Amino acid sequence: MTRYIFVTGGVVSSLGKGIAAASIGRMLKSRGLSVSVIKLDPYLNVDPGTMSPYQHGEVFVTIDGSETDLDLGHYERFIDIELTSLSNVTAGQIYTEVIGKERSGTYLGGTIQIIPHVTDVIKSHIRALAEQSGVDVVLVEVGGTVGDIEGQPFIEAIRQMRGDVGRENTFYIHMTLLPYLGSTRELKTKPTQHSVQALRGVGVQPDAIIGRADHEVDQDVKDKIALFCDVKPENVFGLPTLDSVYKVPLYLEEQGVGETVVKALGLPDVAPDLAYWRHIAEIEDEGEERMRIAVVGKYVELHDSYLSVIEALRHAGFHYGRKIDIDWVSSEEIEQQGPERLLSSAMGILVPGGFGPRGVEGMIIAANYARENRIPYLGLCLGMQVMVIEYARNELGLTGANSLELDPETTDPVINLMEDQAGLVATGGTMRLGQYPCVLRAGTRARSAYDVERVQERHRHRYEYNNEYRIRLEEAGLICSGTSPDDSLVEITEVYDHPFMVGSQFHPEFASRPDKAHPLFREFMKAAGEVLREGGQYELPAEELKQVTTNSVGVASGTTAEE
Repeated sequence: MTRYIFVTGGVVSSLGKGIAAASIGRMLKSRGLSVSVIKLDPYLNVDPGTMSPYQHGEVFVTIDGSETDLDLGHYERFIDIELTSLSNVTAGQIYTEVIGKERSGTYLGGTIQIIPHVTDVIKSHIRALAEQSGVDVVLVEVGGTVGDIEGQPFIEAIRQMRGDVGRENTFYIHMTLLPYLGSTRELKTKPTQHSVQALRGVGVQPDAIIGRADHEVDQDVKDKIALFCDVKPENVFGLPTLDSVYKVPLYLEEQGVGETVVKALGLPDVAPDLAYWRHIAEIEDEGEERMRIAVVGKYVELHDSYLSVIEALRHAGFHYGRKIDIDWVSSEEIEQQGPERLLSSAMGILVPGGFGPRGVEGMIIAANYARENRIPYLGLCLGMQVMVIEYARNELGLTGANSLELDPETTDPVINLMEDQAGLVATGGTMRLGQYPCVLRAGTRARSAYDVERVQERHRHRYEYNNEYRIRLEEAGLICSGTSPDDSLVEITEVYDHPFMVGSQFHPEFASRPDKAHPLFREFMKAAGEVLREGGQYELPAEELKQVTTNSVGVASGTTAEE
């Protein structure tokens, strides 16, 4: 039978429950166990897809096109798994499902209540993940903190799970804040005591407690928590703020968290293999070579908006044994001050995704600066689109070139609305979402990076490269190096005679892993490391350029644009 580990939080939010859950998953997988994870989010939005980055941070996209909480990115990166829509459940989804059943008569005229109807649906989602994945362990993280009104049905559902699947198959971990008082120079346990009291008040007794703090948690503090919270002393753990999230699995493993969990659940306790994670820790601690990368965006004051981008850059750094220094550059400041002062020290420039016109002209200026100064450039989604706009304006002389998203009146819409997006009114979950195939063109940077002809990558966009400008742009040197299998959608573009200037319509950052840096990020970092060296240019064979004809944008027989 599948075992279940439930992770709840107390005192304050943003303690790092997602990192802790992902780290526990890594520890279990390092013992040869199969793991999956589900995040229960109590907010009433159906998903975070329509939420502002300032409110929710990054929207992580799964392979099946679900817009999810950014913690799913942590799960995928740490455990090296691919999750689906089954792994993120919100209160909005639950209540929509319950009301839909009521309207269709499923409940046979009964009175619909939080218990059992809402809690039953929550539990059915948890069990569905276990049944479809067939894993040894399902980790369940409950968003928010104990005591939140909207979270109460979720806490009640996980309480009921122990009775449904058996005490021996469940393990409850509660993570709380241990605040430090400078005046007395001590960590205070009273907030943790009250948090556990609130949790026990709704019927959940934690089996283990992780105390988050900005200082080391000594044994006296752990013993006090154990006494007042009725938890075994050996099941109370401290987790101080570390300088890298990739050290968390190692820190928790050294404290015995992995051993405690597997013994409690009757799982085989074999020696964990965390060798690569120790290698990462060594790079973080001792790596001397540093790479300075400028990230030019519109949400740079909130780094969580670009969380997967940050981690993908770090993974590429791990690949070369280097640390990454990120210069966060506001695209609006580039508009005001110009690029020289803000970008001249960068070894590479990355422009990530985003929506709306604010700050986009600054991104276009950044793309132009990277191209003219031969600085390695990586554009992601919107970052690719501004690269196309810049090239059309400055190499084709189409000074009004723009995206229809940014300027509906543009005379040269080099980026236009996808055909299947026309006429859509609803905004939630209606973009081109999820994993789609891409065919890579021989002799290009993209093909060299991946070293295969066909790949699968994740998308989140409504607008696309306009094929009406494709021939002119290619003849001017902006190569379409990756397309959909039917050749109707441009997925990757690159500048023909530049050391590395590549843009992808998809989001490669979602597929990057600490021990498997994504090919585009890896090659971008390689080019950035050679930015002051000669060489690195490439040339597309002349016969490839000659093959650019009007037929290149035709749809192959028997295929669809979605394929």
